[in-house]
Amino acid sequence: MSNNTKIFKLQGKVQHYTWGGMDFIPALLHLSNPEKKPFAEYWMGAHDNVPSEVELPDGSLQPLNAFIKQDAAALLGPAVHQRFGRLPYLFKVLDVKDMLSIQVHPTKKAAESAFAAENMKGTPLNAPNRNYKDDNHKPELMLALSDFWLLHGFKSPQALVTILMQTPELQFLVPVFDNENYHALYERVMTMDQQEVDERLRPLLDRIVPLYEKGFLDRSQEDFWAARAAKTFCEPNRLDRGIFSIYLFNLLNLKPGEAIFQDAGIPHAYLEGQNMELMANSDNVLRGGLTNKYIDVPELMHHTKFEAVIPNILTGTSGAVTGETAFPTPAADFELRRLVLKSGSTVSLTASTAEIFFVYEGAVKAKAGSTEISLGKGETMLATAGASFELQISQDAVLFRATVPQ
Repeated sequence: MSNNTKIFKLQGKVQHYTWGGMDFIPALLHLSNPEKKPFAEYWMGAHDNVPSEVELPDGSLQPLNAFIKQDAAALLGPAVHQRFGRLPYLFKVLDVKDMLSIQVHPTKKAAESAFAAENMKGTPLNAPNRNYKDDNHKPELMLALSDFWLLHGFKSPQALVTILMQTPELQFLVPVFDNENYHALYERVMTMDQQEVDERLRPLLDRIVPLYEKGFLDRSQEDFWAARAAKTFCEPNRLDRGIFSIYLFNLLNLKPGEAIFQDAGIPHAYLEGQNMELMANSDNVLRGGLTNKYIDVPELMHHTKFEAVIPNILTGTSGAVTGETAFPTPAADFELRRLVLKSGSTVSLTASTAEIFFVYEGAVKAKAGSTEISLGKGETMLATAGASFELQISQDAVLFRATVPQ
């Protein structure tokens, strides 16, 4: 690495999870997909399991985690290096075609102890029954690129009782929720034996699936997603208990440009759409249903916050430079910024730590001293701590910038 080179092209990694779409990410990255494989996520970061690759001045590629370890203090900046010791965030593009699992993420302290415990047991990192892939928490911010649907935290007491009363097959849960006992309610549906799950859900699904198939339901109705989940995840003699959660959690529709933050313990699930996602550098997910991946209900229950959540939809605040919108959160690990820049304009920026820039639309040229990098739609740049550079906009552009709050 040349000592005076501080900006680099970065190559992310695609994750082909089964719930991903087949067109959005390939089109964004200018990739063909003749086999119609699912392109679920595009990772930009230094997670040890799936690191991006840095294009060095000599044309070679180096994994980003190894690149940073060469001189972490200089590349991350002293403050981020001292606090985190590594790139603290993971940046993604998601295309959600099929519903994702009901899930929660652990706190930092819980992740550290549980990760160590699974290591002590000798559970391989890639084992299908492994809960903890690393020792980190996973607070996350998602920003909608399209109409986006998700579940986010428990409904308010009034809204929860209302939906249960409006759904005849679920009225049996109303007395369980007496005195707004979220824990008792969720424990009831998540720990009942499979025979009762089937008996409780079968009449509901027999009623709503035909309505879904005839197009009589819409996305603003819990019945729509419950019917879709039944068709996606249920086996003939084994119904998925995750369907209960669709009625218990807030059902949200984010418009393009709106964002939401999900902290440790907030149960959630993505349902449909495309987004940018920025999170702590972790892949720790505890699942409770609506998935073909490993489900661990006791572990999910142990980390869930059993309280009503009032969704806080974020629209961002003005950033430090023209055309920039920041989306601050309580997380110290990351901050997402969006740059909307006009053709012919020039923006001067300085990276406070190792920052990742993703071009979502348009074309730009980055110039730092004698280094020039041309970036088009779907391309990514790494700017290391202290890098001062210009972005020259050659075509109206939208960029997303991952950094760490100061």
